[in-house]
Amino acid sequence: MVTNIARKVGLAFILAMAAWPSLQADSGVDRLLIDDFQSGDGQAVFGTSWSGFSDRVMGGRSEINLAYQRLEDNRLSLRLSGPVRLENNGGFIQARLPLERDGERFDASDWTGIQISVRAAPGAYYIHLRSRATWLPWQYYAAPIPLDDSDSWQTHNIPFDTFTGESTRRALDASSLKSIAVVAYGEAFNADIEVIELSFYRLAD
Repeated sequence: MVTNIARKVGLAFILAMAAWPSLQADSGVDRLLIDDFQSGDGQAVFGTSWSGFSDRVMGGRSEINLAYQRLEDNRLSLRLSGPVRLENNGGFIQARLPLERDGERFDASDWTGIQISVRAAPGAYYIHLRSRATWLPWQYYAAPIPLDDSDSWQTHNIPFDTFTGESTRRALDASSLKSIAVVAYGEAFNADIEVIELSFYRLAD
């Protein structure tokens, strides 16, 4: 199931303004912005476009809503929500962004990992990466988003070396990335996650 996020702008969540300092970039970290979601039309800063998918493409029963969410200060977040169900070997919904441009995979070998600024309802959320080693639909590299128990905005750095392969024995090759996805996966729950910024990061010299 593919959702046209350009047509779906949801009702606003209330932004806790006191949480904003946690979203500021660490002065000791360099970043390459993937998206800050301010276009509102599905087009990322990176130059490619977001799409939504659920396990219904393989017979599952999870439901997806992928929308831009307008916040109290008029900024936009990307909100992925819906019930994740395990029937029929299902169990995921995801927002995916291609990292290939003009037929070239993205070389992220100069970067340490992924930085994400996010808030979410309780549940199992991950970053998925696909590379030249993931030819089959069920192959990917996954790392959990280490959310705490609060519902406030929080920023996390997820190193490439924490990603583990699914249905592949090869280690992640960050020099040849095909896509990145924010995923609710692996257990039955009502997913609800908002992302306000997504970047590659590395420690500054």
